[in-house]
Amino acid sequence: MPSSINANTARSGHCLRDHFLLAMPSLTEGIFSHSITYICEHGESGAMGIVINQPLDLSLGEIFEHLDIEAMDDFSDRPVMAGGPVQIDHGFVLHRDPASRWEASLKVTEGISLTTSRDILRAIAAGRGPREYLIALGYAGWSAGQLEQELADNAWLTLPASSEIIFSTPHQQRLNAAAAQLGVDMNLISNQAGHA
Repeated sequence: MPSSINANTARSGHCLRDHFLLAMPSLTEGIFSHSITYICEHGESGAMGIVINQPLDLSLGEIFEHLDIEAMDDFSDRPVMAGGPVQIDHGFVLHRDPASRWEASLKVTEGISLTTSRDILRAIAAGRGPREYLIALGYAGWSAGQLEQELADNAWLTLPASSEIIFSTPHQQRLNAAAAQLGVDMNLISNQAGHA
């Protein structure tokens, strides 16, 4: 997935890779309601990201069991996120670890990678994987210009991402923690927000 910036993005001078999208209250349905999404790629062909605060009724331990991966520890308390509505049967591991260690990875930043190969799951189960990671099923995707249009329609607030929020903040606190970095209380935002 090459990183190139489309004309709309270039005009605004803003590529949203390694940014958070915070769902505005007007997004009331489905996985994006009250969501925070980490953007992994944003370029001329569109954008993709992982929703990081919508847990499935599924643990990492159950994933290992389903994939016949033997785990050294009990992973029944590790939630798996609903990463987005696209490819919901595919796993995505967002982690702080060199991308080059794994078979199929996208280097998002110097410190954060997105891996889709099973070798990272086997390593996590064996205690040899990255210490900081988030597991999701599915991803969020936008076609060319779609995210820019949603931003123009006030569907999202954006801010630079924080690895602390991704990897160290409990999932139910991530949206409010990111909003607080903007000085915003998501509970007080009207769903009729206008252009600033």
